Amino acid sequence: MRLGVIDVGSNTVHFLVVDAHLGGHPLPAFSHKIELRLSESIGPDGRVDKRCEQRLVSFVAECRRLADDNGVEDIFGFATSALREAGNGEGILERVRAETGTTLEVLSGPDEARMTFLAVRRWFGWSSGRLLVIDIGGGSLELASGIDEEPDVALSLPLGAGRVTRERLPGDPPDKATVKQVRSQVRAEVAAQVRPLLKAGVPDRVVGTSKTIRSLARLAGAAPSAEGPFVHRSLRREDLTEIVGRVRTMSAAERARLPGVSVTRAPQLLGGALVVEAAMDLLRVDQLDICPWALREGLILRRLDHIAS
Repeated sequence: MRLGVIDVGSNTVHFLVVDAHLGGHPLPAFSHKIELRLSESIGPDGRVDKRCEQRLVSFVAECRRLADDNGVEDIFGFATSALREAGNGEGILERVRAETGTTLEVLSGPDEARMTFLAVRRWFGWSSGRLLVIDIGGGSLELASGIDEEPDVALSLPLGAGRVTRERLPGDPPDKATVKQVRSQVRAEVAAQVRPLLKAGVPDRVVGTSKTIRSLARLAGAAPSAEGPFVHRSLRREDLTEIVGRVRTMSAAERARLPGVSVTRAPQLLGGALVVEAAMDLLRVDQLDICPWALREGLILRRLDHIAS
């Protein structure tokens, strides 16, 4: 079966076509995306601006045309924190439905954590035992722990790499005192939420997902993406601490010249690193294994399960 999924994130909107069947490995067949920067288009009134709204509607319409061109049998879409929190989010979703015939499912933060956990479980398998998953997007940080495909604990915190950068780290680069203050704030906010995860039990494997974590692992010496998804990649906490110290004094342009860091992600690299470091410290994690699957793949797997049933 050929599936199409539209992923409306805080930074990018991604259309992915996969060939998949129940019990099989979804194989990417086509990919198309734009840097919409949805979260950055939200004004002081909490609403997405009209220009960004129009670009989203136009892109979803384009995805429908591309789906037809690529023989897609089933298409679905989802949106995360940016549209979930926007004051005019419901209106935008209704306009997308009316003009493109596409319904975008708005996920709650815990649902993001649950679906990412499912993807990680399917990727690493039952032999990994109890999993602890750390996933950071543009708008939120998701944490989940469990021994099954459904996590025992699934949490979402408003500590995405883009959000922390936009709201707390002014300057390019931000000054030392600001970084120190944000580091303390982030740690206090993570510390207030981690007790259920610590009580859930000691994980047998701790996994990191998302573009930000993959970029940080690349800076720590992990294999580049060109070597494929099956190469083992990891990120050690001691290496992450060194990276934080290194990128703190860099401008966004300087970060963009680092291996594995794109121009669009470079501005939020420091914010993301501070959040991931805090989560690893407070959850007593020395190393993350990197999973190439995350939220999008979890939703594809869930869709296949539902179709089969």
